[in-house]
Amino acid sequence: MFNTKKITLVGLMTGLITGGAILPAQAAVDSEVAFILNSLLFLIGGFLVMWMAAGFCMLEAGLVRTKNVATMCLKNISLYAIAGILYFLIGYNLMYSGVDGGFIGSLSLWSASETAAQEAVKLDGGYASASDWFFQMVFVATAASIVSGTLAERIKLFPFLAFVVVLTGFIYPIQGAWTWGAGWLSAAGFSDFAGSTIVHSVGGWAALTGAIILGARQGKYSPTGQVRPIPGSSLTLATLGTFILWLGWFGFNGASQLALGSAIDAVAVSQIFANTNMAAAGGVVAALALTKLLYKKVDLTMVLNGALAGLVSITAEPLTPTIGQAILIGAVGGALVVFTVPLLDKFKIDDVVGAIPVHLICGIWGTLAVPLTNDGASFVTQVMGVAAIGAFVAATSIVMWMLLKYTVGIRVSAEDESRGGDLAELGMEAYPEFGHGSQKI
Repeated sequence: MFNTKKITLVGLMTGLITGGAILPAQAAVDSEVAFILNSLLFLIGGFLVMWMAAGFCMLEAGLVRTKNVATMCLKNISLYAIAGILYFLIGYNLMYSGVDGGFIGSLSLWSASETAAQEAVKLDGGYASASDWFFQMVFVATAASIVSGTLAERIKLFPFLAFVVVLTGFIYPIQGAWTWGAGWLSAAGFSDFAGSTIVHSVGGWAALTGAIILGARQGKYSPTGQVRPIPGSSLTLATLGTFILWLGWFGFNGASQLALGSAIDAVAVSQIFANTNMAAAGGVVAALALTKLLYKKVDLTMVLNGALAGLVSITAEPLTPTIGQAILIGAVGGALVVFTVPLLDKFKIDDVVGAIPVHLICGIWGTLAVPLTNDGASFVTQVMGVAAIGAFVAATSIVMWMLLKYTVGIRVSAEDESRGGDLAELGMEAYPEFGHGSQKI
């Protein structure tokens, strides 16, 4: 995974001091300094991606009704914890250990290759192994977060968490082994820098299959197919969640450079930050303009998802585009969301937060757009990767959703759905002064 670069931080700094001349390629950063910088990049990127869990939580809490807000908060903190445990027990080694051009790694516990108790640490790996594990773990939690928003307000808590166990312990790591684990798709030349397909479309496929099998919320669609809008509890929270996700995405994409031990790496991370930011901006402007044009009024929820669409779209290749190209890639993503949301409603697929257009549709778009700016990528190979991962994730998700449906059941009762998940499954409310609790005094 680690790629040593030739132009170094030491060379750059010395060049500045000596009037701008860069030192020869042989003047490398001390291996321990590079080890520290690379590990630091993983750790900073990791806690930024972890903070995205708060973004997903606030976005989803704001887009569901008041009676389901506490349930969404519980699901998001629970799925993050479950993802971490399963990735330790099974996921990491299944994804990275001994894949070697194949389809799957090993079934074993992950353990660090070095510890702080050692008198000396081998620097061959380029970074602390625990920093890498942490960074990879927060990615799998992101994939699980995508599912919770789509299926909100009518899925049972524990069957949902059971699906998260399978998604984070098996489905995500296996398809990840094909790509980032140096498996068969990687050998074929498939390119997905930070996970438009590997992370986002995986969550999107799991969400889409779940939404179809679970069915729509009560009252969402009339018998004649008319769409009945169901406003969320707080657009303020949804906006806050979007800004948190936007911030966390700098870690998501930037730290996927996997190195900060040279000047070239520092330049690359900087370019990735700039392109990531501007793709989101392109998504916002596209969604803002299109909703005004099509509906005569601007739809804030569409604009929020436009930002996320731009971010997902640029994730497959945030390094090679120019800033102008990044804006256009993000703008296409924002437009896709505006057109896909009503398309899903025509098929009566109830996606509460718009995660399917954002993460699945824009994840596919971003992956297919890679050859537009990266000469090393092939459109045919990109299509093959999208199709293979989509088929695997959709098939395994359908099996799991159906298994849960016909054993423990996945949908709350009509009465509990009407009461809301907060009272039905938690016995508490996020806003008791406005709900059932206010009637007790």
